Amino acid sequence: MRCLIPSLFVVFALSCSASAQLEFRKLDEPIIQARLESFSKKNDEREAQLKKLFVESGCDANHLSEQLVKKKLAPNLICVLPGQTDDVILVGGHFDKVNAGEGVVDNWSGASLLPSLLYSLNDKPRHHTFVFVSFTGEELGLVGSDFYAKHLPPEQLGKIAGMVNLDTLGLGPTKIWATHADPPMLFAIAAIAQAMKLPIGVVNVDQVGLTDSESFAKYKVPRITIHSITQETWPILHTDKDKLSAIKMDDYYATYRLLGGYLSYLDTYLGSKAAQPAPAKPPAQ
Repeated sequence: MRCLIPSLFVVFALSCSASAQLEFRKLDEPIIQARLESFSKKNDEREAQLKKLFVESGCDANHLSEQLVKKKLAPNLICVLPGQTDDVILVGGHFDKVNAGEGVVDNWSGASLLPSLLYSLNDKPRHHTFVFVSFTGEELGLVGSDFYAKHLPPEQLGKIAGMVNLDTLGLGPTKIWATHADPPMLFAIAAIAQAMKLPIGVVNVDQVGLTDSESFAKYKVPRITIHSITQETWPILHTDKDKLSAIKMDDYYATYRLLGGYLSYLDTYLGSKAAQPAPAKPPAQ
């Protein structure tokens, strides 16, 4: 594991004008913490709580929907924030848990941030349409995300400029799965972290599991997965150690802030070819 080396991203240094594009409403830490603490150990109750949080965050009935995947599973939950175009930035995170533990880390930590990120972005017109999806059945083999991607018409799949996946946050500072991230999205988050003076690092998890971003990779949708796993914290997952007390709130809130800036910048960055970085190698693990 290595931290991202800023010199690798000199070609993508943010100008003052780019920094000004990091416009998003920031929720206070107590609200983010309260939403994290609102977890249930039952998947259907987790989906219902997310629905409530989306409504509280400004997602009205016309833009909030459920997608039935399998009869015995809670549905995918989808909130659409319309933009000035039908180009889409998809933000996802699964809400289901395994039987062991509270499932706060994996992955209420990611799912419960989705309504907060919606709120952070819905204060001004956006170029892209943002689609927030909390997926069911990830722990059963990416069932919900695979169903969602498979049932999108080809023309809609082609409109997805990028997929940002949130899975297992708050165990420490923000990490990215670099080997399974498309370079423009990888370079963008490194630059935003540098501009916001927030920590970020690389931990690749190629040999230890899959996550919902991979359901979109097979359709050539650019993607990135944000997480917080290290070799030391990996044993927490899928055990009784996965509980609220495992979350480091300062790191979790820093990840929320970074994601708000990142999504705000992606809205401009992915829509402008002029903003594309010069070719560069992604950072090594």
